[in-house]
Amino acid sequence: MTDAAEFTVKFWGTRGSIACPGPETVRFGGNTTCFEIRVGGRLLIIDGGTGLRPLGKVLAEERPKEVDLFFTHTHFDHVCGVPFFAPAYMKGTRLRFHAGHLLPETTLKDTLCNLMIAPLFPVPIHVFTECQFQDFRVGVEIRPAPGVRLTTCPLNHPNGACGYRIDHAGHSVCIITDTEHVEGELDRRVVEFVRDADVMIYDAMFTDTEYRHHVGWGHSTWQQALKVADAARVGQVVLFHHSPDHDDRAMAAIEREAAAARPNTIAAREGMVLVPGEIAEPVDP
Repeated sequence: MTDAAEFTVKFWGTRGSIACPGPETVRFGGNTTCFEIRVGGRLLIIDGGTGLRPLGKVLAEERPKEVDLFFTHTHFDHVCGVPFFAPAYMKGTRLRFHAGHLLPETTLKDTLCNLMIAPLFPVPIHVFTECQFQDFRVGVEIRPAPGVRLTTCPLNHPNGACGYRIDHAGHSVCIITDTEHVEGELDRRVVEFVRDADVMIYDAMFTDTEYRHHVGWGHSTWQQALKVADAARVGQVVLFHHSPDHDDRAMAAIEREAAAARPNTIAAREGMVLVPGEIAEPVDP
């Protein structure tokens, strides 16, 4: 499927809250959260927002034997692509869903079953061909392949959320979405979790000015992302979970201001591919 030495992260969805496709979001994308990670000979997916559908169309041609999908959490914008994920309906593809934020109150299987239930959706989840549900408790370490280390961290978000760090061959990428900081403070758990990472992909849904009107919503700011990165000696910051209210013009302005404050900071774009250990440059369609 993928070379054991390969380590790439591709963005299939960059938005938060709700998909916002249209002429004003072409540059940075309108689909909600989804990452494709090729590492150590394995395919890992993080989050199943609307970006999962186009990824699934590509994978349907590839016909992978195994797919592991890890959820940061199960709010609708992170799971709404699951019913439209083509490999889930394909014989010969074993699909494993993972989540670390639901126990003991509920399970991932019950949560996704409730997503695909009448009258919300006409097809129940048991039509998936080969599907497993694996709950874990955030904070554990997972070894999805030899030489690949996936660690987890609790995030400050309503109903709970899980950050992921993937380490392989001396390089690392951290995915920190969705999380809220305490104004004027750093979340020390997150700082230590992302310490010395090559890449930190961080929830930057708001600006500091906007955040004052959204305290308690479970999201952070690009300014806070840079403070965390500086404290943790992160290599490159990738701003993520863009607000649906931020069109391409607003996102470009945010990216310019953030890059001026911390060189090489970029905003995530759909289709962008990162290689940990290499500085990513913004490339527009």
